[in-house]
Amino acid sequence: MSEVKISQKTTKVGVVDSNGADKSIVVKVENFVRHPLYGKFVRTTSSFMAHDEENSCNLGDRVLIEECRPLSKRKRWRVRKIIERAQ
Repeated sequence: MSEVKISQKTTKVGVVDSNGADKSIVVKVENFVRHPLYGKFVRTTSSFMAHDEENSCNLGDRVLIEECRPLSKRKRWRVRKIIERAQ
């Protein structure tokens, strides 16, 4: 019998940094990493392009994104839901 693999897609929570392109947003994700030598926690940021089908995200919104198949050269993420709207 063949086994069925259930893939768990990676999700990340970040803040919308740009929404200038059509159906695309740039999401900044903050991460705290412990420095290997000094032990201090260092804040790192990564930016991901995500697909926003309804163009519903605005600057400053907190969103949940999940990985998906490549949609373009830089887009490999899709907006799952908007957690918190910007004020």
